[in-house]
Amino acid sequence: MANLDPVSILGPGGAIARRLPRYEHRPEQLAMAEAVARAIEKPGHLVVEAGTGVGKSFAYLVPAIQATANPKTKVVVSTHTIALQEQIIAKDIPFLQAVMPEEFTAVLVKGRSNYISLRRLEVAIKRQNLLFQREEEIDQLVTLRMWSKRTGDGSRSDLDFRPMPSVWEAVQSEDDNCLGRQCPNHSECFFFKARRRMRTANVLVVNHALLVTDLVLRGEGFGLLPDYQVAVIDEAHTLEAVAGERMGVQLSNVGVDLALARLYNGRTGKGVLATHRDACREAIDQAQRTRTAAEDFFNRAASWFGSQPEGYNGRLRKAPAWSEHVCEELRRLATAIGRGAEGIGKPEEKVELVAAEERCRALADQIAAWNRQAAEAAVYWIEVEQKSRLRVRLAASPLDVGPSLRRLLYTEVPTCVLTSATLCVGSPPKFDFFRGRIGLTAAEALALGSPFDYANQVKIHLPNNLPDPSEQPRDFEQQAIRAVAHYLAQTHGKAFVLFTSYKMMEAATRALTPWLASRDIAVFSQSDGLPRSKMVEAFKADINSVIFGVDSFWQGVDVPGETLSNVIITRLPFAVPSHPLLEARLEDIRRRGGNPFVEYQVPEAVIKLKQGFGRLIRSRTDRGIVVILDPRVLTKPYGRIFLGSLPECPRVVEAPRLENMRI
Repeated sequence: MANLDPVSILGPGGAIARRLPRYEHRPEQLAMAEAVARAIEKPGHLVVEAGTGVGKSFAYLVPAIQATANPKTKVVVSTHTIALQEQIIAKDIPFLQAVMPEEFTAVLVKGRSNYISLRRLEVAIKRQNLLFQREEEIDQLVTLRMWSKRTGDGSRSDLDFRPMPSVWEAVQSEDDNCLGRQCPNHSECFFFKARRRMRTANVLVVNHALLVTDLVLRGEGFGLLPDYQVAVIDEAHTLEAVAGERMGVQLSNVGVDLALARLYNGRTGKGVLATHRDACREAIDQAQRTRTAAEDFFNRAASWFGSQPEGYNGRLRKAPAWSEHVCEELRRLATAIGRGAEGIGKPEEKVELVAAEERCRALADQIAAWNRQAAEAAVYWIEVEQKSRLRVRLAASPLDVGPSLRRLLYTEVPTCVLTSATLCVGSPPKFDFFRGRIGLTAAEALALGSPFDYANQVKIHLPNNLPDPSEQPRDFEQQAIRAVAHYLAQTHGKAFVLFTSYKMMEAATRALTPWLASRDIAVFSQSDGLPRSKMVEAFKADINSVIFGVDSFWQGVDVPGETLSNVIITRLPFAVPSHPLLEARLEDIRRRGGNPFVEYQVPEAVIKLKQGFGRLIRSRTDRGIVVILDPRVLTKPYGRIFLGSLPECPRVVEAPRLENMRI
């Protein structure tokens, strides 16, 4: 491979500077780009923490694009959030195509179910009265048909409305429900057009879920993506969680019931099987029996869960050996559907039933595998929730995703670059925790600060007169809510208040709403059920407002400018140790003779604290305060690790007079 030269693009006097005279050269960006170039040329793996403002997408895209001058080199860029995907594909790539001398193509790769199937759409239109129960579903189907004639890429993201799940599932492209070249719509098929673009493109932009799904399928002998030589994983701090979910099992009574109801709903007489009523009479009767068996299985699971001692967290340490009658009924249903399919002559009609047959068998296998705890070194648990209806969720996840990532990714792909603004712990910064969790044993490591002037842009407030939340939780909550009001008054809103507990967020919302209303400060709380995107839109539109948020607001939310001038962190973000997966991981560390609190809980919480801190400063002109209400950051030895992991900026240790706060 020819020597890569990112300096010619990103350095002083480089192509970008010549194109944009005001382009600001960033030494951190260039250092990262040169490290990425070395990893590609070597080849080898690289892990980079690049602080906010470094411009890491250009830092990895430029050398990666240069590497595609070799026609044998294909690059995959994986992100966690849609926002970063859109930035890369809609802004960064087009700009670099205009600036760089290399000609290259890039595509956004989506999972197959994101695309509409023109054949299935026409089938659904013809059989709408047998497939759908509500007028709204039929109205959406008609709208989808009109949209399909004008859409550019035929993917769900191109819609200006969110289709109902029942409607989209009836028309989405599916691997087991495809006629391939025999399909009369093959040449116009949006999915196959996208796959042709993917196979010829130099750079593929994907999300972590698709990346991990492809890795799992490759392990079974086939994959979704073409072979690639360079993998760039941005927002890499989320990789372990996504890999655990995609390599595990997720089943619920709601999902199983919906899947069976779409085959045949005995109350309405509608569903896929109803479109072939004569051929599928046996399957229709069996579908009724299968729904009853599924309902019984999940009800028994919920009853078993309810019989456990108070405080039970749902973890199953051994196979429950529950009856697999539902699996037997699912397999009988699959067989009956298969027999019905044999009587269908037209391939485009038969394929729908064949796909339904395969899905029933796959669902039976999934339930049986969970029930028998078939996967080694995995954690199994059950969740039960009773609200408007009973919800039972069966889950499993690998205890450690590192070995699978090492086998499927690091040993197969010559260069893997993993980067994020939050990967290191402590001062000096160390990658040990992150690398250990994702199984990356051999890699160059680079920790880069931010070009932002935190010393003049941020001030950290550390109140030292609040009770210890682990020793006096009730007193801490009461005083912390008063402290939230105290610090919101300093910026007249313009704040994110980040909670680790939904219960505490609800209590704070109730207690502070009258106080905020008296000061004309709007509050948008996740406890009110508004979607995150809508909350952020409303927050940006009202400069004197505040967001109360839990987990999803700690990361991936970008609000530059005066609108966000204050981030209040109510507690150090330690994960709840009673969650089955975390409990098992802590036990595993203890079994190996380690200290789970020091080795896992502290570094994991540090990375999340850094994410929360990072919400405040998103540009060179941002100013504001970060408040950490949890006194343990000052009183406990591990508090130094938390504070040492944050950027250098003024810190004010103080004792606010909270008794004066009338709320």
